Amino acid sequence: MRALRTAATGMAAQQLNVEVISNNIANMNTVGFKRQRAEFQDLLYQNVQRMGAQSSGAGTVVPTGIQIGVGVRAGSVYRITEQGTPMHSGNRFDLAIDGRGYFQVLTPSGETAYTRAGNFSINGEGQLVTEDGYAVQPEISIPQEARDVIISPTGQVQVLLDGDPNPQIVGELQLASFFNEAGLEAIGDNLLLETAASGPAVVAAPGEPGLGTLLQGYTESSNVDAVAEITALIVAQRAYEMNSKVITTADEMLQAANQVKS
Repeated sequence: MRALRTAATGMAAQQLNVEVISNNIANMNTVGFKRQRAEFQDLLYQNVQRMGAQSSGAGTVVPTGIQIGVGVRAGSVYRITEQGTPMHSGNRFDLAIDGRGYFQVLTPSGETAYTRAGNFSINGEGQLVTEDGYAVQPEISIPQEARDVIISPTGQVQVLLDGDPNPQIVGELQLASFFNEAGLEAIGDNLLLETAASGPAVVAAPGEPGLGTLLQGYTESSNVDAVAEITALIVAQRAYEMNSKVITTADEMLQAANQVKS
């Protein structure tokens, strides 16, 4: 009874679908989070009668044949990188990217990671860091005597010092872009790593062609749409129930076949 195995693959696929949706919903309030979507592919087909095969000595051929599918499998879990809504935070070190691009972060292992989460602060040495204390690249150091910090849309970081009316430039932020953003590897903590699928990082100043600009005092909210996710969850639940019903029906058919007396 192929239906048992076929329906089992359908239940496993919908279980994965629900896991992806639940992760989206769990991260509705995660700064810079990008929702994901599970995509599926049909499995191999068993050819009971191959189309195009000769059906008689007169040269006639089978027009459609008989192919029976054996189920479904997960093809990929795709990250949707559309812009989240900028939310005003009131923190002068918070930054949101309006457009494409990623902040660069130096991890403890020495790797450069990438993130859309711009909820930054400064550490005890005045360095601009993430909420885990990872230094933003290129490194930006804020002098202790600075009374205000100004970050321009193009990434220029300026400070106002006591007794000096003219802002002083202390550094410039840069953004990274990728040919295939969906190919980045998520490692948690709002961080992503470059992979062969994403292509190499192209680094330039904010506002350059292909890159967005910065908004100081804002963070980018998650792009999760609660209504869309709940709707997708209901659809996945019903699909799971239907596959479960197929297994129940196939079991009843096998039971009826076993009860046939010779």
